[in-house]
Amino acid sequence: MSPRRVVILGSTGSIGTQALDVVAANPGRFEVVGLTAGRNADLLAEQAARFGVRDTALGAEDSVRLIRSVEADVVLNGITGSVGLGPTLAALETGAMLALANKESLIVGGALVKQAAAPGQLVPVDSEHSALAQALRSGSAAEVRRLVLTASGGPFRGRSRDSLRDVTPAEALAHPTWDMGLVVTTNSATLVNKGLEVIEAHLLFDVPYDRIDVTVHPQSVVHSMVEFVDGSTIAQASPPDMRLPISLGLGWPDRVPGVGAPIDWTRAHSWTFEPLDDAAFPAVALAKRVGTAGSTYPAVFNAANEQAVAAFHAGAIGYLDIVDTVERVVDEHEPVAELTLESLAEAERWARATADAIIAA
Repeated sequence: MSPRRVVILGSTGSIGTQALDVVAANPGRFEVVGLTAGRNADLLAEQAARFGVRDTALGAEDSVRLIRSVEADVVLNGITGSVGLGPTLAALETGAMLALANKESLIVGGALVKQAAAPGQLVPVDSEHSALAQALRSGSAAEVRRLVLTASGGPFRGRSRDSLRDVTPAEALAHPTWDMGLVVTTNSATLVNKGLEVIEAHLLFDVPYDRIDVTVHPQSVVHSMVEFVDGSTIAQASPPDMRLPISLGLGWPDRVPGVGAPIDWTRAHSWTFEPLDDAAFPAVALAKRVGTAGSTYPAVFNAANEQAVAAFHAGAIGYLDIVDTVERVVDEHEPVAELTLESLAEAERWARATADAIIAA
């Protein structure tokens, strides 16, 4: 069997570099035929030389051109932010399987992405959604009662809202489990990331928002669960290592042997699950409201959050102001009649400008 041809978007980031680790460990299984990055041209060139890749690109627009000119079996979108929407749609147009780590493109694009995707073409790479996809293989869609996304709780788990007023950017970046970029790590501290994942789960698996729950699981070993109508709950558990869901995204529906170390069942383990404190972390409830509203609301939610996170790290606003700013922008938004790339881009521009105005006031 010939190797599966892979294009990696965002190859110099966390997802991309770990994907290349998976490829390097499985040379007969995968072949990299294209690499793209945002701006790290030196590392991109090193990666291309190491893996013998001829076709590379810098930036989202060049990434779209590369996707359309290279024959690939799977495109891994590891870009951060809504800038990944164009490459997501381009990858789906080619008919290649899309391993999606860029949740923002699905959340922002919503119906556009779902309409472009053929059945089985879109495979999630987020650890939570990969876990759900695996657990959902245990029953039919009609047998699913609810989806349960797990959250580590971030660095501020267990703290009250009042105690979070003076936390610093450095404290927000001290995630107890995962090593991620500035925006994603901050989103994990505010639980905006989990709110985005709730929207993503709804779009991926067509389960209503009132049947998607979040539970706090600080050990980050159970990555998510599916509850079925007979009372059974199927959970996917593994030590926290993104190479496992990345390998599944690249090889779906087949598993790649030896990607990560399994749980050592000869040792004692204690796993805990706690309810989400919506008062201290209102982002999940806000995301459900945004997702239910649909249209351009998720794009506005995401764009306003990116502006607020940047302002927080620049010292312009406090930690609690991040989600408060996003909510104010969402409340002021008026959705468009027709969802297009142009209307989404305009909604994002409006959200960023509105957030900036609120922050500056």
